[in-house]
Amino acid sequence: MRFKVIHTTILCITMLASFFDTTHAATGDTAAIETAVVKFHDALNVLFKGDSNPMKTLWSHANDTTYMGPMGDFDTGWSAISSLWDEQATLKLGGKVIAENIYVAASPSLAVAHYMERGSNIVDGKEQKVSLRTTTTFRKEKCLWKVIGHHTDTLPYLE
Repeated sequence: MRFKVIHTTILCITMLASFFDTTHAATGDTAAIETAVVKFHDALNVLFKGDSNPMKTLWSHANDTTYMGPMGDFDTGWSAISSLWDEQATLKLGGKVIAENIYVAASPSLAVAHYMERGSNIVDGKEQKVSLRTTTTFRKEKCLWKVIGHHTDTLPYLE
């Protein structure tokens, strides 16, 4: 009897721990999330030229999405975020940013990427440096990693 209680307790602890263990997802999904971060920045650089469509394809179109960007805004829901990307595209900021020092924590259906965004934009004909701490959250939807949250520091020239 005592063996069964100990065995059952160990089994329950192991099962509970598996819910919090992300190592089983980290191997394959970490590379996929890092690729998704690169695609996000490719789309962002296209946005700087005036086209918001590539960025909009990377996002979940659900109402639980959030965006807190370098303009100091806080938007929730796909409708508001979609409009925001259109608005930002009209700024035609130019320049280029990339993600550096990407750190990913992933489970089978959710992932968070923390990284630095570095590069520059062109504002009033002058180069403005970009150096932001960034967090992007992804959810797996129909086997694709979609952005459900993006949060950066603010940029003084955009506030």
